[in-house]
Amino acid sequence: MIKDKIKADQLQALKNKDTARVNILRYILSKIQNQEINKQKELTEEEKINTLFKIAKELKESLEAAQKAGRQELINQARTELEIVSAYLPKELTDDEELKKEIKNLIAQNQDLYDKNPKAIIGVCVKTLKFKASSSRIITILNSLTD
Repeated sequence: MIKDKIKADQLQALKNKDTARVNILRYILSKIQNQEINKQKELTEEEKINTLFKIAKELKESLEAAQKAGRQELINQARTELEIVSAYLPKELTDDEELKKEIKNLIAQNQDLYDKNPKAIIGVCVKTLKFKASSSRIITILNSLTD
Protein backbone atom coordinates (compact mmCIF):
# COMPACT_ATOMS: atom_id res chain seq x y z
CA MET A 1 0.00 0.00 0.00
CA ILE A 2 2.66 2.53 1.02
CA LYS A 3 4.93 1.30 -1.76
CA ASP A 4 2.14 1.84 -4.31
CA LYS A 5 1.57 5.37 -3.00
CA ILE A 6 5.29 6.15 -3.30
CA LYS A 7 5.35 4.79 -6.86
CA ALA A 8 2.32 6.88 -7.81
CA ASP A 9 3.88 9.99 -6.25
CA GLN A 10 7.13 9.27 -8.07
CA LEU A 11 5.27 9.10 -11.38
CA GLN A 12 3.54 12.40 -10.59
CA ALA A 13 6.86 14.01 -9.65
CA LEU A 14 8.36 12.79 -12.93
CA LYS A 15 5.50 14.40 -14.84
CA ASN A 16 5.99 17.64 -12.88
CA LYS A 17 9.77 17.51 -13.46
CA ASP A 18 10.38 17.75 -9.69
CA THR A 19 13.85 16.19 -9.65
CA ALA A 20 14.46 16.50 -5.90
CA ARG A 21 11.23 14.64 -5.14
CA VAL A 22 11.92 12.02 -7.83
CA ASN A 23 15.41 11.37 -6.44
CA ILE A 24 14.34 10.81 -2.84
CA LEU A 25 11.34 8.68 -3.87
CA ARG A 26 13.64 6.53 -6.02
CA TYR A 27 15.98 6.23 -3.05
CA ILE A 28 13.10 5.11 -0.80
CA LEU A 29 11.89 2.56 -3.34
CA SER A 30 15.41 1.21 -3.84
CA LYS A 31 15.87 0.78 -0.07
CA ILE A 32 12.57 -1.10 0.15
CA GLN A 33 13.46 -3.20 -2.91
CA ASN A 34 16.91 -4.04 -1.49
CA GLN A 35 15.35 -5.24 1.75
CA GLU A 36 12.85 -7.36 -0.18
CA ILE A 37 15.74 -8.91 -2.11
CA ASN A 38 17.63 -9.61 1.13
CA LYS A 39 14.59 -11.20 2.77
CA GLN A 40 13.56 -12.90 -0.49
CA LYS A 41 9.93 -11.94 0.09
CA GLU A 42 7.66 -8.91 0.03
CA LEU A 43 8.01 -6.68 3.09
CA THR A 44 5.06 -6.14 5.39
CA GLU A 45 3.70 -2.62 5.82
CA GLU A 46 5.38 -2.48 9.23
CA GLU A 47 8.76 -3.37 7.73
CA LYS A 48 8.30 -0.74 5.00
CA ILE A 49 7.50 1.89 7.64
CA ASN A 50 10.57 0.77 9.61
CA THR A 51 12.63 1.35 6.46
CA LEU A 52 11.14 4.83 6.15
CA PHE A 53 12.04 5.56 9.78
CA LYS A 54 15.63 4.47 9.09
CA ILE A 55 15.81 6.75 6.06
CA ALA A 56 14.41 9.64 8.12
CA LYS A 57 17.01 8.98 10.81
CA GLU A 58 19.79 9.00 8.20
CA LEU A 59 18.50 12.29 6.83
CA LYS A 60 18.34 13.84 10.32
CA GLU A 61 21.94 12.79 10.91
CA SER A 62 23.09 14.26 7.60
CA LEU A 63 21.16 17.45 8.38
CA GLU A 64 23.00 17.74 11.71
CA ALA A 65 26.34 17.09 10.02
CA ALA A 66 25.61 19.73 7.37
CA GLN A 67 24.64 22.23 10.07
CA LYS A 68 27.89 21.59 11.94
CA ALA A 69 29.84 22.06 8.72
CA GLY A 70 27.87 25.19 7.83
CA ARG A 71 26.93 23.85 4.37
CA GLN A 72 23.71 25.70 3.53
CA GLU A 73 23.01 23.86 0.24
CA LEU A 74 23.24 20.48 2.00
CA ILE A 75 21.07 21.76 4.85
CA ASN A 76 18.36 22.80 2.40
CA GLN A 77 18.59 19.50 0.50
CA ALA A 78 18.39 17.39 3.67
CA ARG A 79 15.42 19.40 4.97
CA THR A 80 13.55 18.98 1.68
CA GLU A 81 14.24 15.25 1.59
CA LEU A 82 13.24 14.87 5.24
CA GLU A 83 9.92 16.63 4.58
CA ILE A 84 9.21 14.27 1.68
CA VAL A 85 10.03 11.15 3.72
CA SER A 86 8.06 12.42 6.72
CA ALA A 87 4.94 12.67 4.57
CA TYR A 88 4.89 8.85 4.34
CA LEU A 89 5.49 8.21 8.04
CA PRO A 90 2.60 7.77 10.46
CA LYS A 91 1.92 10.87 12.51
CA GLU A 92 3.53 10.78 15.94
CA LEU A 93 1.58 11.60 19.08
CA THR A 94 2.85 15.02 20.09
CA ASP A 95 0.62 15.33 23.14
CA ASP A 96 2.08 13.59 26.19
CA GLU A 97 -1.38 13.23 27.75
CA GLU A 98 -2.65 11.28 24.75
CA LEU A 99 0.44 9.06 24.84
CA LYS A 100 -0.02 8.57 28.58
CA LYS A 101 -3.62 7.47 27.95
CA GLU A 102 -2.48 4.92 25.33
CA ILE A 103 0.14 3.56 27.75
CA LYS A 104 -2.43 3.26 30.55
CA ASN A 105 -4.70 1.30 28.17
CA LEU A 106 -1.84 -1.07 27.35
CA ILE A 107 -1.08 -1.52 31.05
CA ALA A 108 -4.76 -2.31 31.68
CA GLN A 109 -4.79 -4.85 28.84
CA ASN A 110 -1.64 -6.52 30.19
CA GLN A 111 -2.37 -6.12 33.91
CA ASP A 112 -1.26 -9.64 34.87
CA LEU A 113 2.13 -9.11 33.20
CA TYR A 114 2.42 -5.69 34.82
CA ASP A 115 1.64 -7.12 38.27
CA LYS A 116 4.36 -9.77 37.94
CA ASN A 117 7.05 -7.45 36.56
CA PRO A 118 6.34 -3.75 35.97
CA LYS A 119 9.45 -3.38 33.79
CA ALA A 120 8.22 -6.06 31.37
CA ILE A 121 5.50 -3.72 30.17
CA ILE A 122 8.21 -1.53 28.57
CA GLY A 123 8.71 -4.04 25.75
CA VAL A 124 4.97 -4.33 25.13
CA CYS A 125 4.50 -0.55 25.06
CA VAL A 126 7.50 0.14 22.84
CA LYS A 127 6.49 -2.59 20.38
CA THR A 128 2.89 -1.40 20.18
CA LEU A 129 3.51 2.35 20.14
CA LYS A 130 6.80 2.51 18.22
CA PHE A 131 5.19 4.27 15.26
CA LYS A 132 3.29 6.73 17.43
CA ALA A 133 6.16 8.01 19.59
CA SER A 134 9.88 7.57 20.09
CA SER A 135 10.91 4.79 22.44
CA SER A 136 12.68 7.27 24.73
CA ARG A 137 9.42 9.23 25.21
CA ILE A 138 7.49 6.02 25.86
CA ILE A 139 10.02 4.87 28.48
CA THR A 140 10.07 8.31 30.15
CA ILE A 141 6.29 8.33 30.51
CA LEU A 142 6.25 4.71 31.68
CA ASN A 143 8.83 5.52 34.35
CA SER A 144 6.75 8.46 35.55
CA LEU A 145 3.69 6.20 35.77
CA THR A 146 5.45 3.38 37.62
CA ASP A 147 7.16 5.60 40.20
